[in-house]
Amino acid sequence: MSHSILMQSINRFLYGPTPEERVRAWQAKLRAESRKLDREMRQLDAATAKARTTVKQLAAKGDVKSARILAREVVRSNKQKDRLSVSKARLGSIGTQLTQQLAMVKVTGSLQKSTEIMKLSNSLIRLPQISQTMREMSMEMTKAGVMEEMLQDVLDAEEDEEISEEADAEVDKVLFELTNGKLGQAGTVGAELQAPQDTLEDEETERTMEQYRQQLNGLLSS
Repeated sequence: MSHSILMQSINRFLYGPTPEERVRAWQAKLRAESRKLDREMRQLDAATAKARTTVKQLAAKGDVKSARILAREVVRSNKQKDRLSVSKARLGSIGTQLTQQLAMVKVTGSLQKSTEIMKLSNSLIRLPQISQTMREMSMEMTKAGVMEEMLQDVLDAEEDEEISEEADAEVDKVLFELTNGKLGQAGTVGAELQAPQDTLEDEETERTMEQYRQQLNGLLSS
């Protein structure tokens, strides 16, 4: 073992990872979490596409109640995908900030405190899918001097993911879009809607609707 490698090993044992090693490890974690969000967005896309098709089928049968229930899940899914997309962008922003930190390390020899990284980390901790990793990274960054210690009430803050009653207009909009204007205006049914079909067929559609509703709920609550 060369002298320089030996000294690096001793320093790592005594003082822990170098600033460069810490940043590289954080960036690797950020990329892994970003890929996780990508997978969930793809799953949401697939489940939502099936649900949208079923909404159209329910509307064609005149089953307004079931169509509205499933359309509500579609709206929740769209909101969740938006939230995941924004969170992925924030992960990328932290990565960019860390790259800038690497450049500064070469000048100052140490990591610098960053209010931007702290702000982005605070917002990401509230997302259940990546909360644990972001909590761990935040503690590591605090020890490394990149962030100040966050207050517990900030860490425990959660965003309300439920759709409020005021968002019923969004459900109507989805129904209007998926049924080419036949459904959606305050839940009204246009004259072009067909009468309910055969009972067995209705029961099959009802089971399909419940399957997609549960699938979407599972993704949204994971």
